[in-house]
Amino acid sequence: MERTVGTYKKPRKPMSEKNRIQAAERLREAREKRMRENPPKYTNIHESVRVLSDDHVFSRVNVTKWIKTQKGLLSAARSAMRNKVKGAEAEYYGIQGYIRHCEWYLKNGDWIDNFYGEYQQNTTKWKTLVPAGRTE
Repeated sequence: MERTVGTYKKPRKPMSEKNRIQAAERLREAREKRMRENPPKYTNIHESVRVLSDDHVFSRVNVTKWIKTQKGLLSAARSAMRNKVKGAEAEYYGIQGYIRHCEWYLKNGDWIDNFYGEYQQNTTKWKTLVPAGRTE
């Protein structure tokens, strides 16, 4: 019989349902206390994005949700790319670029992509604020 060399981790004693509920409650209370005493400042998020309400289309909450969804799609595209599926490479790099643009927006406050939304389903409607000067 062969023995493996290394450390042995003793299995945890199973928690009773009552203890599990109590532990979850203590953890919830500790998180609430931390949020009250030291709320996140989001200093790496641009001021123009921070002031938007959570129900605004381009709010920090929505854009971070979009990034999370796209990262899930990115892993699926990476797997398709490894399996040499036609068009998977273009999709992979397109998703990667969209994630980069979302992160740029959070950092700088400027939306630079032609699409927006969780699945890039909406088209950006550009508007000229300051027209370029004419040279005649």
